[in-house]
Order: sequence, then C-alpha cells, then structure tokens
Amino acid sequence: MQALDQAAVASPARATATTGTSRRLAIVVVAAVLLVGGVVLSLALGVREVAFGETWRALVDPVAGNVDHAVIRGQRVPRTIIAVLAGLALALAGVLAQGVTRNPLADPGLLGLNAGAALGIVVAATGFGVVTAVGAIWFAFLGAGLAAVVVFAIGHGRPVQLALAGATLTALMAPLSNLLLFRDVDALNQLRFWAVGALNGRDIDAVAVLWPFIVGGVVIALLMAHRLNGLALGDDVAAALGQSVGRTRALAGVAIIGLAGAATALAGPIALVGLAVPHAARRLVGSDYRWIVPLSALLGPVMLLAADIIGRLVKADELEAGVVAALLGAPVLIAVARGRRVAGL
Repeated sequence: MQALDQAAVASPARATATTGTSRRLAIVVVAAVLLVGGVVLSLALGVREVAFGETWRALVDPVAGNVDHAVIRGQRVPRTIIAVLAGLALALAGVLAQGVTRNPLADPGLLGLNAGAALGIVVAATGFGVVTAVGAIWFAFLGAGLAAVVVFAIGHGRPVQLALAGATLTALMAPLSNLLLFRDVDALNQLRFWAVGALNGRDIDAVAVLWPFIVGGVVIALLMAHRLNGLALGDDVAAALGQSVGRTRALAGVAIIGLAGAATALAGPIALVGLAVPHAARRLVGSDYRWIVPLSALLGPVMLLAADIIGRLVKADELEAGVVAALLGAPVLIAVARGRRVAGL
C-alpha cells in the first residue's frame, strides 16, 4: 500500500517535469522558426523591394547582370550572416557573463568589454593603418582582454562593483576612441559606420577568419551550461558539487573575450543585446542554463536581425542596427534597474 502511495505521488511529479520540458522545447522550436523567418525577411526586405521568389532565385540560380540578384548576394547575404553571427556571439557572451558573476547587469557592453575591443580596433586603425576586421581582430581581443582584467581586478567579482567598474571604464574608453578617430580623418571615414554598429558595408571576408572564435565560444557555452547552474547556487555549493570554480570562471572569461571581440570586429560596439537576450530567455524557460544557453543562441540573432530590418525600413537611407538594438534592449535594462525580480540570479 505504501508503495502504491509513493507511486501516486511520484507520477504527478514526473508528469509536471515532462510538461515543463515539453513547454521549453516548444519555446526553443518557436525561437528557431523565428530565426529562420528573420533570415528570410533580412534577405527579402530593404530599401529596394525584391519579391520572395526573386530572392530565392538569386540564391540558387543567380543571373549575371540582374540588379536584384546583385543586391541580394552582394549586400543582403553578407549583412544577414554578420547579423546572425554577431547576435549569437553577443547573446552568449552575455549569458556567460551573467552566469559566472551572478550579476543581472553583466553583459559585454556594461562590463566594458565591447568598449575595450572597440578601442583596440580604433588603435589598430589610427596607429597602424589597419581598418579591416580581419587585420584588427587581434587588437579587438587584446582590448577586450585588458578591459576584462581591469574590471574584474576592480570589482573583485562583486555584482555592484563589477557593474560600476565596467560603466566607468566604458565612460573612459568611448571618448578616447572618438578622440583618436576625430584626429585621423582617414580612419574616421573608414570606421564611422562601424562605430555605431552598422551591418551594411562590412567585409564578408572577416567571417572566414572570425567564425572559428565564435564557434569555439558557442561550444564552451553549451558545455558549461550545467556548471553555470552550480555557480548560481554559490561558489561554496559549486565547489561541494565537485566544480573547480576558478577554472570555470577562467574558461568562461576566455569565451566571453573571444565572443565579444569577434562580434565587435564584425559589427561594431553594439549595446544591450548581451543584456536583453539572456533576461528574455530566462523569463521564457526559467533559471536552468541548459535551456537558457541554447535559447539565447537563437534569440540573439533574432534580435539583431530584427534591429537591422527595422533600421532599413524606417528610413530611406537606413538607420544603423546598433542604434535600433539599443532602443529594443533599453526597456529590459530599465526593468532590471527598477529592481524587478530576475529568476535564477
């Protein structure tokens, strides 16, 4: 009789767990569908109207001399690929940053990593004449790495101090980057659109160099998801579960620097994607990083694609994706700043 009672209690629990898993899986599938839809719309929509059928023909059977096909293949395909990769990198960098610091305000922008990477690229352009993403990538990694060292040295891993240190460092480095650019007209002309997060006109050759860093960051994020769950319970609990907390943070730091540096080199210092996306994912699937990480990997590209599409349509001469992304992410930052409860942090 006791065994029957235990089975009766366990059965609803298993049913609830199954329902929760099914719901989360459905959300991930919907996010994947949104990503596919975003890619299609990014290829088809813009200042120049191109029919969906013509867009497909441009991809599978391009005609030499066809202006629509040239626009699709030469302009929209590169910026769509860059939006997907940069959105993916920024979102996962934000997830890792929030996970290892247990700080709801942590993201590559607010921690100063994007500003550090941007300053590195500006130094490469003004000091060494390197204006391509391919040539400047190592400067971006160096700048992001130095920024991370300074922020974590000042913040000592404490959430409020980390946010303040990152904001202070960003406030120092952003004007310095602008000052260097304004003193070098050639570099300013080369980087003026990149500096505000524009996806158009970017060098598609950079993708061939940068994708391994992004893929590496994605792999690390996926493999570390269960460790982030342990860290969310506190360092002592994580250590009691057999984790090496220092090693986990070091590996996550390498991934964050690689993701933030690659995204900045590709698309410029785009803000708030790394903050907004993890919070949105957490609201949808709860506090389990095994679900937050893959959902964020889908929602990051969706957000940046949406920002790019909106920017193309609201103005005849286009509004840069970085500006629109900041407008989309601002409500999330306001909600967090007002102290709304953030599950799992």
